[in-house]
Amino acid sequence: MQKLVPLKYPAIAFALGLASALGFAPLNWWAITLLCIAALMGLTMRADRLRDVAWRGWAFGVGHFTFGNNWIAQAFTYQDAMPHWLGGIAVFLLALYLAVYPMLACILAWSLHRLPLALHLRRFRLDGERRRAKLKGLIPEGMEPAREVELPAPAPAAFIPLFAASWIVTEYMRATLFTGFAWNPLGAVLVAPDSAEPAWIGLTRLFGTYGLSGWIVLLSGIWLLAILPGTKRIRWQRVGWALLVAMLAQILSAWLLRPLPPGNGPLLTVVQPNINQNEKWDPALQRKNLERLQTLTGPPGPRPRLILWPEAATADFLEIDPDARARIAALLGPGDRILLGGDSLIFDRAGQLTAAHNSLFGLDPQGRIIGRYDKAHLVPYGEYLPARPILSAIGLSRLVQGNVDFLPGPGPATLPLPGFGKAGIQICYEIIFSGQVVDARNRPDFLFNPSNDAWFGRWGPPQHLAQARLRAVEEGIPVIRSTPTGISAIVDADGRLLHALPWRQSGAINAPLPPVRPTTPFSRHGNLLPMVFALLLTAAGLAFAVRGRA
Repeated sequence: MQKLVPLKYPAIAFALGLASALGFAPLNWWAITLLCIAALMGLTMRADRLRDVAWRGWAFGVGHFTFGNNWIAQAFTYQDAMPHWLGGIAVFLLALYLAVYPMLACILAWSLHRLPLALHLRRFRLDGERRRAKLKGLIPEGMEPAREVELPAPAPAAFIPLFAASWIVTEYMRATLFTGFAWNPLGAVLVAPDSAEPAWIGLTRLFGTYGLSGWIVLLSGIWLLAILPGTKRIRWQRVGWALLVAMLAQILSAWLLRPLPPGNGPLLTVVQPNINQNEKWDPALQRKNLERLQTLTGPPGPRPRLILWPEAATADFLEIDPDARARIAALLGPGDRILLGGDSLIFDRAGQLTAAHNSLFGLDPQGRIIGRYDKAHLVPYGEYLPARPILSAIGLSRLVQGNVDFLPGPGPATLPLPGFGKAGIQICYEIIFSGQVVDARNRPDFLFNPSNDAWFGRWGPPQHLAQARLRAVEEGIPVIRSTPTGISAIVDADGRLLHALPWRQSGAINAPLPPVRPTTPFSRHGNLLPMVFALLLTAAGLAFAVRGRA
């Protein structure tokens, strides 16, 4: 039984991690996330050894990412080259790696919290050594008077800003190291599931999504302040001041998201054909799929339209197939334009296919390609197989069908569309990377995020949409999403969900393009701002810790 005792706290941390993921879409039980983060801070603070801190943080992360990323298992059901049961194993193995980042956050916060005590002990030892050196020879050895000292304990409340700062830094690391996996930043739990006014997400204008995740930790600290040692009066004072700061932050967020005057933007037609992943690449269904897209697009009208189709909307290779372009162009009126996803092929000098790009094409009514964007941030194991010679030899394959890998494009780009403004393009997964979605030298009027969320099961699409809404708030730019199976949407520059097509339903949205806002602090300075916020939180936490009282 005693051997099981050391596993008690990691087991509790794992359960807290599982429960913390309930705050993400589609459940949006964000109060539970706050409670779980508060409990994780309590478990971390009471640990006596760095090893215990690491185990608790890592166990929390395993639970958090296993449950939060459960939708990944669904993707394996569409790839018959590998057994479908590998999906659940893949989710767990990914969680084992991603859990390193909450572990690092716990280690960093715990170490910073004890830093003043460590410095005090070092100063005390140095003073003792100098004192013994002065008394050497004057007092018999072993008779030196003992010097008692009462070491001040770090203020427990100081741990909260230190943990917030540590979470900001390690979440940014998770989004950037080893190509990055930025899915479900902690701040995403604050994105409202419908068109209601988003709570606190306006703060992303000031310090980005990673800063918003730090704010989540500070909010969680309110639970902790209520139970930390102290008299009843002191505890109420702590909670009262914290709630006041939270309310002032809500007022600031609402001011940052104050509505723009209504505009009369160009007309958009966003199409969601409800074509499932197992139907998309079936040769027998390709004509039917195109007809479904054509029907939902509708005939031209008196007002020019910008028609938006999903990622990989066509199985035809538009650059080398003029007939395919002509079939699509026949849908367009004289002033219409269309943006749609498809593959562009790469051949060697001998004419052999060697690779491809996951691309977006713009077409005019004459069937001419007026612009192309190549996806830059590819999904490992989805769009390319790392170490292909080794992994393919043991039977692994990438999830996207085909025998060649996709190659990355050069990065964010803006496509000019006369009559409709300038479009920034982020294909599918790219939209989740805070601070990496816009060409700052040529700021667009809107971001188009064609995506294929048919892979993602029931939980993935609403999580994807929540993260796209955060990009809209950060950059002050509307985001338009078109997906095969949902959730397609028009999001204004403040993250409000103006129009949406539900999951697993076909339809089209015909609505004007929302106006763009002026540049925001985050759009000008990017992820420097959350790092500055983390630095300020660290300074505040260390200052509280030095005071040695709650």
